[in-house]
Amino acid sequence: MKRIGILGEIGSGKSFVAKKFQFPVFDADYVVGKLYRKDKKIFNKLKKILPNYFNKFPIEKSVVTRAILDNKKNLKKIIFIVHLEVKKKLTQFLKKNKNKKIVILDIPLLLENKLNKKRDILVFVQSNRTEILKRLKKRKNINFKLINKFKNIQLPIDYKKKKSDFLVKNDFKKGTVEKYVKYILSNI
Repeated sequence: MKRIGILGEIGSGKSFVAKKFQFPVFDADYVVGKLYRKDKKIFNKLKKILPNYFNKFPIEKSVVTRAILDNKKNLKKIIFIVHLEVKKKLTQFLKKNKNKKIVILDIPLLLENKLNKKRDILVFVQSNRTEILKRLKKRKNINFKLINKFKNIQLPIDYKKKKSDFLVKNDFKKGTVEKYVKYILSNI
């Protein structure tokens, strides 16, 4: 099984590109959202370390946002708890899809949390800054302070670009992205 890791800035269209490969996708953002909505263990662990914030289940995204913005140490505490569970879910996903030719890893902190393997194929999604901002502003409950906090814990974009095997210049047009995906698949 080949693993393709999708890298890029917040709002660059990583999930859009990941889906175009038409192979099983591990979508970490979706997994985290589901954990907040359905996993009482995660809630109890977060409540234990941050009782002033986590006191109602299911966990609302606004509560997580407030905890992170109130104190930068809270982000690391939340990540520590949540990412342990994300790693478990990733392992389950890989076992379930072990007979697939290719799997796609759409994990925002793939390199930062050392979830990648040496032989992974890394694809960097590059988008126009103006387009990214326009798309981010359309998102429901977007918080630019929160985005900046996440950017601060991410590796530099130039580093991710250099580490990548392929570059996708995402103009958010289906045809363009499909050409890049076709090229990548024919070269791996």
